[in-house]
Parts: sequence; structure tokens; C-alpha cells
Amino acid sequence: MRQIKRQFRNYIIFKGKRDRFLIILNKRIFSEGNSLAVSQSDMSEALETLFGSKAKTRLLRFFLMNPEKQYSAAEIARKNMLSPAVVKKEINDLKKIKFISQHSRKSVKYYALDQSFHLFYELKSLFAKSSSSPQCKSLAKLKNIGDVKLALISGTFLNYPKSKVDMVLVANNVNRNRLKNVMNSLEAEVGKEISFVLMTSEEFKYRVDMLDRFLLDFIEGAYTELINKIPGFKRIILGKKKY
Repeated sequence: MRQIKRQFRNYIIFKGKRDRFLIILNKRIFSEGNSLAVSQSDMSEALETLFGSKAKTRLLRFFLMNPEKQYSAAEIARKNMLSPAVVKKEINDLKKIKFISQHSRKSVKYYALDQSFHLFYELKSLFAKSSSSPQCKSLAKLKNIGDVKLALISGTFLNYPKSKVDMVLVANNVNRNRLKNVMNSLEAEVGKEISFVLMTSEEFKYRVDMLDRFLLDFIEGAYTELINKIPGFKRIILGKKKY
């Protein structure tokens, strides 16, 4: 009975914080003539304040973005770029409120989102809005991976599930370690794996000349340009399509 009362009290406290946050967020959203006034950084900071820490916010997003998967503590720490000690503490807290469940396989503990959690749908909606933005901090580091000619994002970043990939990169002389570090940081920010296509300028030109179906489908869908040193690339591709 004490445990049930404690869990109920935690729920009331959490619900109270959530309601206050939504009231503040609604004021921000409609503060400029019904136009969206909440930036990605504002949303991230608000979520971190709401849930108490960047680590907890990151793990909440991680499990919500991967609802069907199970992960060991080591995988969770690596994918979210957090220390094992921090992950252990946050996992214990999330288990107490039944946000995640624990399963053992070959003496290894695995953790997964408990989709019966009473605020599952509200949290999923909230984090989906905070994740679907082209303003993740790590995106700014893409320019440092090499001679980047073109960087386009879609999919996860724009909440556009029809896209086959989340990112298209055209770059020469790429530093693979820097690219890996940027992708790891991005995945930790958005809470899920990033799918991307990397090609050189020569490969890009070949694909354009061949009217590559993948490129056509990508640019005909929703996407955002981060870096574009190939002026009129979309016009060139669509122009070739006419012939």
C-alpha cells in the first residue's frame, strides 16, 4: 500500500510539472500573433528543466523514440553519450515509476519502454515535437567533417517518415572519425539512429546524370538545406527529368 501511495504521489508531482510546462509552452507558442515562437533550444532547455536533468531528458527521448527495442545499460550509455554511473541512476528512477521494464537474457539485463505507462502518449507527442527540428546543435559540426558541398536533412529531423533517409551529404576529403563523432552526437540528441547517404562530388554528378531515382524521390519530398555549395542543384535535377 505504501508503494502504491508513493507511486501515486510521484504521478501527481509529475503531472503537476507537466501541466505547468504545457501552460508556459502554450503562452510561448501564441505570444507572437499565433506564430510558433518556441525554438529547438528553448524546447530542449524547457524539457531539461521539467524533468530535472539533461541525462533524464535524453533517456526519456531515447526510449520514446525506440519503443519496440531493448537495450543493455552499456548500450544505453554508449548511444546516449552518458556515463555508466549516470545511466544506472536514471534507469533505477525510470523503473520505479514503471516507465521502463527490465528483462534478463543470458545473465545480461535489458531495458525497454513500458508502453502501458500512464503518460506514454502525452510524452511521445511532446518529445516528437522537440525532436522534429532541423536545429539540433550537432548539425552545425557537419561543416567540419571535410569539404562539404551539400547537406540536406529530412526524415527524423523533419518528422517526415516518407523519406528513405534522414540526411544526404555530398562531401570530398571526409574525415571518417569526425563524421562518426558528429553522427554519434546527433543520434544522442534525437534519440535514435540516423540514416544517411554520403557521396563525393563526382558520385553526385554521376547520380544526377543518371537521374537516380533515390535523389529524385528525396528532393521531391520534404527536406531542409543546411549547406548548399551547388547552386541550382534541384533545378538541374528536375530539369534533366523533363528530357
